[in-house]
Amino acid sequence: MQEGIWVAGHRGMVGSAVVRKLREQGRRVITVDRKDLDLRNQKAVEEWVQQHQPTSIIFAAAKVGGILANDTLPADFLYDNLCIQTNTINAAHLAGVNRLIFLGSSCIYPKFAEQPIKESSLLTGSLEPTNEWYAIAKIAGIKLCQAYMRQYGRNYVSVMPCNLYGPGDNFDLKSSHVMPALIRKIMAAKEKELPTVEIWGSGTPLREFLHVDDLAAGVVHCHDNYFEFEHVNCGSQKEITIRHLAEEIAEVVGFRGSFVFDASKPDGTPRKVMDSSRLRAMGWSPKIGLNAGIRSTIEWFVEAYPMG
Repeated sequence: MQEGIWVAGHRGMVGSAVVRKLREQGRRVITVDRKDLDLRNQKAVEEWVQQHQPTSIIFAAAKVGGILANDTLPADFLYDNLCIQTNTINAAHLAGVNRLIFLGSSCIYPKFAEQPIKESSLLTGSLEPTNEWYAIAKIAGIKLCQAYMRQYGRNYVSVMPCNLYGPGDNFDLKSSHVMPALIRKIMAAKEKELPTVEIWGSGTPLREFLHVDDLAAGVVHCHDNYFEFEHVNCGSQKEITIRHLAEEIAEVVGFRGSFVFDASKPDGTPRKVMDSSRLRAMGWSPKIGLNAGIRSTIEWFVEAYPMG
């Protein structure tokens, strides 16, 4: 059978990067627009997969957002993500698709997990309250893949990325993650010649960032080489505080003002860096440094949103 890899969520930041990587390798990619297939519709998903018969699936579809979106829309984040992933994974099984890669998130791990976080830390403690709804949905996705592997012998495995950024990111301040939110705020402050930029939280949390093209390379590498029961981490293993991240973005943008940190707003998990040694031992490693990655993200943002 001719290879055909369905990338679910191909218009998102992660999905579009995976499509770029696969096409760069000359591989056949299958996609479908949201308007033509609602992944929340179980019957429609089952019929579509049966009709198009992908040889494998890379599942990058999700309802995503930052602290504000997760904290204010808990039902949407839990229900929508449970629906789209459950429908897709079960439809793959019913159609005889034996290979599926499920994309999760580092928020699946306990808020105070031992650092760097190993895959074995899953379900060993309480989650970060501000994004537990999304985290619970992703944990269910991991376990569902493992259940199909255990019960039916399917090769359904999960990849957990750290904080991602890059071309195609969401720059809506009401729903974006920290990197695009800071880029947009700092660029706007420079354009308007403002003296300060307000940033949520204390600025002290440590975060790990990975360029989405590096993740895409890791996901495709796992698609071709990883067949184990346990999920696998994919991160840069380099930490930076939110304050220093803002300073890095300001240096790239050319903003010379100062930052005001609103400590009344939530910080989220105080520190989060994952142990990605398992994936590195398989031959993958990130190639894009933070400064270069920020520059490429800003270039994409300026082109995609010329009015800022």
